[in-house]
Amino acid sequence: MEQSDIIVRAATSDDVAFAKIITDEMAESAKARGTGIAKRTPEYVAQKMVEGKAVIALSKDNEWAGFCYIEAWGHEKFVANSGLIVAPKFRNSGVARRIKHEIFYLSRRIYPEAKIFGLTTGLAVMKINSELGYKPVTYSELTDDEKFWEGCKSCVNYPVLMSKGRKNCLCTAMLYDPKDHPQPKETVKEFNRKSKLYERFMRLKQKRLFKYIASKRGEKTNGAAPAQAKAAPKVRSFFSFFSNF
Repeated sequence: MEQSDIIVRAATSDDVAFAKIITDEMAESAKARGTGIAKRTPEYVAQKMVEGKAVIALSKDNEWAGFCYIEAWGHEKFVANSGLIVAPKFRNSGVARRIKHEIFYLSRRIYPEAKIFGLTTGLAVMKINSELGYKPVTYSELTDDEKFWEGCKSCVNYPVLMSKGRKNCLCTAMLYDPKDHPQPKETVKEFNRKSKLYERFMRLKQKRLFKYIASKRGEKTNGAAPAQAKAAPKVRSFFSFFSNF
């Protein structure tokens, strides 16, 4: 399907009928990937639509194609663009990128002073974020709003998050600071230059975190005790957000 056949716009109360199918697909997608996502009810998603704090993608035949919503934290000092999901038949068509761009600009209009952040396990989302001026950061630079972190309890990786004192998890944190941010062309250039390293370190991060959890359970990994596994060298500067393993 051509991108011109998909309409990406701010959601309204007219779209609440799609709330249930959207949350069902969020859950199924997370299950299929084996990664986490903070669960949201159809009522919660519908409320975001009514408030005008969400973006929806629809085909010309009014078929749901994708969705994302806005959450504000820390007295609106931080904003998260959450729950990005694309319907299976519309994936790999550029819809996700269009939704991410639209939700970013909607967030900037509603919360012009807020820092916008996201947590992702996907390299593709990292690339889209870099196009908007996001940069990778440590978890300590995100909101300390307890309600945000409570939302992670429904994620399958929550035990990993808590075992690391909320300093790290399988997700990579990215942040856009309206008062201090690189130009998009700079972040895109940096991402393209280091994308292979990002991919490598995301795999390493996942491997080491699982080894850590296995060691807590007294299990073995790859035939050797996790404590005996050779530690990977520490990565500084730009890759410091992968530290604290």
